[in-house]
Amino acid sequence: MSSDAGDGGRAGVRGRGLWVEEPARRRRMPDPVRASAVRAVLIVAVTLTQATISFFLALTGSWLAFPMALGAVAGTIVATWGVLDVWITRQTWNQRYGVLSAPSSTARSRRREARQAARAARAARKAGPARIPREDGPLAAFGRR
Repeated sequence: MSSDAGDGGRAGVRGRGLWVEEPARRRRMPDPVRASAVRAVLIVAVTLTQATISFFLALTGSWLAFPMALGAVAGTIVATWGVLDVWITRQTWNQRYGVLSAPSSTARSRRREARQAARAARAARKAGPARIPREDGPLAAFGRR
């Protein structure tokens, strides 16, 4: 028998602690976005519960079915607003804080072309005024310009 037989097969776990920190698969949502997402989930949950109760009240023929149905319609509108709030808050946060400027290859090539055009324009200005060909000069009759 080996010396590891008495530990119940936990020989490979000896160096590891009970709590092992694993890296997150995705980054955590920003606080304003998370708050609006929690709010939206709660509103949608209440609306779905209200719609379910309204459905069962309508099946039983209760007088509460109509007011609950109106409440469910209002809840649907509010839930739609809540989901849009999450989307708008996320877009706003990304526009303010989330974009890291990293030019793409397209932007890089356009910048290169702009630099080359500016360099050519500077070189043309340094060369001085170019000679302007005349169309009515002494050689115009011979087709030379």
